[in-house]
Parts: sequence; C-alpha cells; structure tokens
Amino acid sequence: MADDWPDWWQWELELTPHLLKRMLDRGFNEIDLRQMLDNATGYRPSATAGRYVVTARYDSRDWEIVVEPDELTQQLLVITAYALEKP
Repeated sequence: MADDWPDWWQWELELTPHLLKRMLDRGFNEIDLRQMLDNATGYRPSATAGRYVVTARYDSRDWEIVVEPDELTQQLLVITAYALEKP
C-alpha cells in the first residue's frame, strides 16, 4: 500500500454489530473483509463526519468499506461494507 495512507490505517480493526449483520446478509466473512482492506485502492471522506469510505476490489467486484477511526482507543471501527452494483 502507498505510504500516504493515514496513521489510522495501521490501527487494530473493531468490527461493529451492524457490520457483523451485513457480513451475513452480503455473503462475506472477516477474512474476506481483511483481504479487501489489504488490497484497498483508495479512500475518501464519507458524507458522515469522521468516517471514510475505503475502495477495494474483491471477488471480481468493486466494494466500499465504511470506517471510522477512534482516536481515543486507536482502533479502526468498520461500520459496513457493500459491493457496488454493476450498471
């Protein structure tokens, strides 16, 4: 990965209850999620303050993973992840 990623990129992941439910609904697991993040192609600020959208490619599909750095605990909260619909 590029050296210009923020410090929070290296923090330990914390999987939220919302994400755990979405993992079941969307057919991926924690290992899949970690692979997505390991191969992330970029990130941008989310519409929600303090959150970011990480872009990745997994299983021949484009994905977005919403994360929220927690400065206090220095953990990266993973809020949700979803595959982008093909046009």
